[in-house]
Amino acid sequence: MRKLLAAAFLSVVLPASALANDTSAHFAAGGLIFVRTDSISMESEDLYISPSEVRVAYKFRNISDVDVESVVAFPMPDIAADPHSEVSIPDMASDNFLDFTVTVDGKAVEPTLDQRVFAAEVDVTDELKAAGIPLFPYGDAAEQALAKVEQDKLDDWVARGVVMIDTYDVGEGMKDHYVPSWTLKSTYWWKMNFPKGQQIDVRHSYKPSVGGTVGLTFVTDGAVQGEQRDLYRQKYCMDAAFEKAVQKAVNAAEENVTPYYENWISYVLTTGGNWATNIGTFKLTIDKGKPDSLVSFCGEGVKKTGPTTFEMTAEDFYPEKDIEILILDKPAAQ
Repeated sequence: MRKLLAAAFLSVVLPASALANDTSAHFAAGGLIFVRTDSISMESEDLYISPSEVRVAYKFRNISDVDVESVVAFPMPDIAADPHSEVSIPDMASDNFLDFTVTVDGKAVEPTLDQRVFAAEVDVTDELKAAGIPLFPYGDAAEQALAKVEQDKLDDWVARGVVMIDTYDVGEGMKDHYVPSWTLKSTYWWKMNFPKGQQIDVRHSYKPSVGGTVGLTFVTDGAVQGEQRDLYRQKYCMDAAFEKAVQKAVNAAEENVTPYYENWISYVLTTGGNWATNIGTFKLTIDKGKPDSLVSFCGEGVKKTGPTTFEMTAEDFYPEKDIEILILDKPAAQ
């Protein structure tokens, strides 16, 4: 965004129980992608982001004098397999792991899912399919299928970075297991007709990937300070009021007890720059989820609109930066 101002909104801070130090990574998703065009303008975008749901409502208009048919796409975040990383994935059992839905003028659209798998930037999708290996790299299905693959093929895949060997005990002593090492790239897409001069209403929603860590990584030796604090000031626009509230909570907490844990949500906004004009009216609503949580993100002219919600609006908006949100939640009472 053209000017970055902090939006750190505070609540009463109380001490909480201690939790173990644990971290979960997250994926950045965003809005729809459309091939750069001079025919279709985005008249408005209404974006709502919370820890449980992302909703986007667009109004498009064909500003040319002919009908336009084109492909619209929603790229899912890349899923890079790593058996040693905890990754926040809303639904590991489904190809639609973010529970993506879309409607056009109020009617549900059944988009096509395109999935490809890469290892060392080489497409190995057909090899995995031929061997009966599920493309989704997390969960038990892929590992169970790999256990049935002949050894010479597994050795080849290890050498090429398609799979890796992970050694662990499942009750039978330490054994080697072949696990995915590939990256899954998924995109939903569908064809849309934009009649000349007409406005089209497009809405989609999905469950965000929310990462985080137990504890406060930007607190060092009992104070809001250090390199991570400097990084968060830039990434999340933490301001003095936000930091003061966090420091007050840290001072009030018992020794070795963290008053908050971090949640991170990322939204890829810059794809909104592919239309014929800037976004006519852009509205952003951030919902922190709980009234006693703290939130910080970058925005301009942000206003509190409810116990958990904050809004900003902009006219003739060009999305220069993606959205990064930091939410601090209190640990559950013990």
